[in-house]
Amino acid sequence: MMKINQYIDHTNIRKESKKEDIIKTCNEAKQYNFRGVCIRPQWVKLVSKELKGTEIKTVVLLDDPIGDSPSEIRLKMAKKAVLDGANELDIVINIPDVIHEKWAKIEKDLKKICKLQNTKVIIGSGFLTDDGIAKASQIVKKAGAICVKTATEKDPLEHRELKEKGHHLEIMRKNAPGLLIKASGNIKTLKDLKLMIKFKADIVGSSSGVSIMKNK
Repeated sequence: MMKINQYIDHTNIRKESKKEDIIKTCNEAKQYNFRGVCIRPQWVKLVSKELKGTEIKTVVLLDDPIGDSPSEIRLKMAKKAVLDGANELDIVINIPDVIHEKWAKIEKDLKKICKLQNTKVIIGSGFLTDDGIAKASQIVKKAGAICVKTATEKDPLEHRELKEKGHHLEIMRKNAPGLLIKASGNIKTLKDLKLMIKFKADIVGSSSGVSIMKNK
């Protein structure tokens, strides 16, 4: 099994974060050798510079919370993030389109983005039925993404519902075989992280990476 730190995309997507906060997040990632640092688009250039010379990935969250920007705007966001130095794009699927089963539109949108850079697609599993999670995962695989991700930190599933998130991971893995699976949203402790690994998450997004490592 991988070491605990290598599962973690160390996350700082707080809208109020300032430059010094983002640099601190990068320094923590370097101290613990986390898998990646996940930030908002305005910080990609800074994070890419701060992580230069390491193997830690610059990961950008795009079009949260529900992925409902027009397709051309989403593509523009993704292109700018790649130019700024993002190694991975964590983009939210168009959740209203998933709920209304507009699968062809969703696939077309994601395919364009997945061609630009390694893409992890956030399906908002807490908003969906089991059937919706299954179908969304299938579409993400067809679109050429490298990973299906449960949620942003704004996951409607509460901390007490982490076992339900584990159930979502099982559906995602079954319906997108060969893709990485990322668990995110309300994963705050070492116990939480180990539960996600038990459900076979390959990556765990958390803003609590430092406290998790201190309690290891």
